[in-house]
Amino acid sequence: MTDTQPKISKHAITFIFITMLIDSVGLGIILPVLPQLIEQLTGDTLSNAAVYGGWLLFVYAAAQFLCAPILGNLSDRFGRRPVLLMSLVTIGLDYILMGLAPTVIWLFIGRIISGIAGASYSTANAYIADITPPEKRAQSFGLMGAAFGVGFIIGPVIGGLLGSFGPRMPFYVAAGLALANALYGFLVIPETLSKENRRPFSWKRANTLGAFAHLRSVPIALTLAVTLFFHQMAHFVLPAVWSFYVLEKFNWSTAEIGYSLGFAGLLMALVQGGLIGKVIAKIGSERAAYVGLVFAAMGYFGYAFAPNGLTLYIFLGIASLAGLAYPSINAIITTTVPANAQGEMQGALGSVSGITAILAPILMTQVFGYFTGPSAPVHFAGAPFLVAGLFELGAIFLLARVIRQSHLK
Repeated sequence: MTDTQPKISKHAITFIFITMLIDSVGLGIILPVLPQLIEQLTGDTLSNAAVYGGWLLFVYAAAQFLCAPILGNLSDRFGRRPVLLMSLVTIGLDYILMGLAPTVIWLFIGRIISGIAGASYSTANAYIADITPPEKRAQSFGLMGAAFGVGFIIGPVIGGLLGSFGPRMPFYVAAGLALANALYGFLVIPETLSKENRRPFSWKRANTLGAFAHLRSVPIALTLAVTLFFHQMAHFVLPAVWSFYVLEKFNWSTAEIGYSLGFAGLLMALVQGGLIGKVIAKIGSERAAYVGLVFAAMGYFGYAFAPNGLTLYIFLGIASLAGLAYPSINAIITTTVPANAQGEMQGALGSVSGITAILAPILMTQVFGYFTGPSAPVHFAGAPFLVAGLFELGAIFLLARVIRQSHLK
């Protein structure tokens, strides 16, 4: 790894933050109108529209999983700037395509394209690694997490308001946001990967298996990637089953469900956008990762056995500190590879997240369905959260093992 590092640009950090924000807003902004649009395109019932919606999530996650290593490697070859700008332009045009979609097949095509272009988060993370010294990377990664949190708070609200103008309007607004940010980035952001730090593009390294092969060549990074896999498998339990869980156990209204998810998103934004920098400065990345994983486990176990809604809100506060885990572990991983492999490493980690985005919702909803169904040995709506807590315990064990073996403490 080179000793020199590009000067941090306020515009560059702002651009990456807005890129991550638009990515999450763009997803959330279409959620309120997606059922109506699918019904309009298929002429089918709402229940069947939900099946289409599930498959749309699947193809999006699968495309991200396959393409994150490719975009990460492309950024190691051609630089971060062109990959980020091209991805934003593609996302903007893709939202227009989905807004104009004449059939549901076009929606599927659009979501596949969105997944491919949205895989640029691996390049965004590599950009952050380029311009940020190692001791400040966790804070910067946390800021990117805060962007996602803010987006998940405001996206559905904006989408719901725009939906009054028709189910296609949110797609056009999302397109405008993405294209405006691409123009902003074209005007203000510099390239951060010097030519001497670039390497030839290789399909062998750019496919998903090649990315994992690179992980295997760095044992510490591999174990930490598995740690993130366990943590992410737990993390996806909230969007997968939260609404079903609170309806089943507490009979919450849709408004109450929305308030709780908004509260969770707000806490995530506060932790990752403000608290994480102070925590890292005080106790370091390794201990911050421990804190995040431990509080995540406490939160999930709390959800599983919560006796009332007020208790759930208390555990939402506890679990919000889970936001310390991912950026802290990611920051540790960036110290294990040289500058010209940061894109590839972030692409591999993006593939790990892609796998969890595919597997976790299926696992968690199946667990929920079984333990709330007639054949369950015991009725236990909180079973998915118990599974999530066990995943977090596994992540804690692996993190402790890595830190002990590598003397990172």
